[in-house]
Parts: sequence; structure tokens; C-alpha cells
Amino acid sequence: MTTNNPRPRGRPRRFDPDGAVATAQALFHARGYDAVSVADVTNALGINSPSFYAAFGSKAGLYSRVLDRWSETGAIPLGDILRPDRPVAEALAELLEQAARHYAADPAIDPAAAGCMVLEGTRCADPDARDTALGFSRAAEAVIRTCIAARHPDEADRLTDFVTTTMTGLSARARSGHGLDQLLATARLAGMAIGQALPG
Repeated sequence: MTTNNPRPRGRPRRFDPDGAVATAQALFHARGYDAVSVADVTNALGINSPSFYAAFGSKAGLYSRVLDRWSETGAIPLGDILRPDRPVAEALAELLEQAARHYAADPAIDPAAAGCMVLEGTRCADPDARDTALGFSRAAEAVIRTCIAARHPDEADRLTDFVTTTMTGLSARARSGHGLDQLLATARLAGMAIGQALPG
């Protein structure tokens, strides 16, 4: 006697690349690029390796997609903060405070997801992923320098270095466990230094 097993009705669940990028973003943010393997990603997504490589080409290719998404959904809104209608010192001070708030881990979401994905990515071991992160970082640095140079051209290089170095430090300290209050205290002290450095 034979039994016919009916095939399940409905379409099989389709692979969602956008959802996959969001899931991978959470992994990379919490663990860092180097600590996330392709197997970690495929297990989290419920797909096999051929599907992963067909969709993204490589782990670095996925990371590039993740940083594109990060720039749209999780990055500090530089254009809103560094507006030409406000004093440069005020704008840079707010930028640093916003960096502290963005980089601090949120225990309600994921206490391991701290720091800036781009800045942390600039130190990863994979040269392709590192170059991608450096591209995003340099683009942000150029926006900061342009804001300063528009009204304080003689201070642009020095202050851009100071601001970006402070942001890198805030990200690293967030990754090592500093909470929001500590990060804000550092950001506000740096903001005061900027106010003193810029001519009135």
C-alpha cells in the first residue's frame, strides 16, 4: 500500500536580501567584522553557503551592503548637525554629543552593540572590508572639514583631526564598556576645547 504525501501548499519562503543585511548588521555591530564568520551569517539567516555567495559574493561584499544600510539608518546625521546657519563650535560640540549617544550600547536592544560600525571596521583584518570602512570614514571626515573650512579655513585641518580623533576614541571606549554618562562627559569636555580653540 502506498500513501501519497500531499505537497505543502503556498509558495516556499523566499530569501529576503534586505532582511539578511539587517540581520548581518546586528551581528557585525555586536561582534565586530573579524569575529563574524560566513557560517555565523548563514546560520542566522537560515540559508546555505551557495545562497550566501550568490547573494553577496563574499563576507566583505555583505559588509559593504551593511555599511550602506548603516549610513541610511544608523549613522549620525551630519548634514542636519553641521548646518551653515549655526556657529561651527556649537555644531561640532553637538556632533560629539551625538556621537556619544550613538556609540553607547543600548541594554534594551543589544548591550554588545556599541561603538561606530564604520570606525571599528577601519581596524578589521580583511583589507577589502577595511577599505570599504575607510571610504565611509573619509567621506564623513570630508564633510566635517568642509563645515569648518567654510568659516575657519586656518583651523580646518587641526580641528578636523581633533574631532575625528575624539570620535574614534569615543567609539573605542564604548566598545570597551564605557556607558553613556562617561562618553557624554568626554564629548562635552572636547566641545569646550573646540569653543576655546575657535576664534570668536
